[in-house]
Amino acid sequence: MELQQAREKFYQTWGTMGTNWGINRTMAQIHAFLLVSEEPVTTEEIMEELLISRGNANINIRTLIDWGLVQRELKAGERKEYFTAEKDMWTISRRIARERRKKELEPALQAIDELRSIKDNTPEGKKFRSRMSDIHSTASTVDSLLQRFINSNDNWIVKMIAYLIK
Repeated sequence: MELQQAREKFYQTWGTMGTNWGINRTMAQIHAFLLVSEEPVTTEEIMEELLISRGNANINIRTLIDWGLVQRELKAGERKEYFTAEKDMWTISRRIARERRKKELEPALQAIDELRSIKDNTPEGKKFRSRMSDIHSTASTVDSLLQRFINSNDNWIVKMIAYLIK
């Protein structure tokens, strides 16, 4: 396999994985391109490599910057903006987890917490309230573990999980 073929396969694979992280395929493909780029690249280079429009590139680059996965760089004497990706996979994983927690887990916990407080004292209402409390308890535990992972600076949690799986 030639290098360009390998790069394109990586863009496609990373794009598919990105949809599982809660981001769109193009955003993940831009991230993939920046991950394997040794030098900062321009929007035009991203557009050319991935065959995407300027608008699509700009929107997704902005989101990647908001997530903390991509940084904007300026070169002295040039008007163009350049972009680089965070290369440390541990940092990338923590930032993705932080964004997914914010978009998915926090709103779900708030909704379930609200549902736990229904005033219906019928047997069905009590069962519903109990079920919501169980779900909230489990989700809170997951949230706590996720928060520890997000705040960690090393891979201690990965080592712990690997130890527990063995």
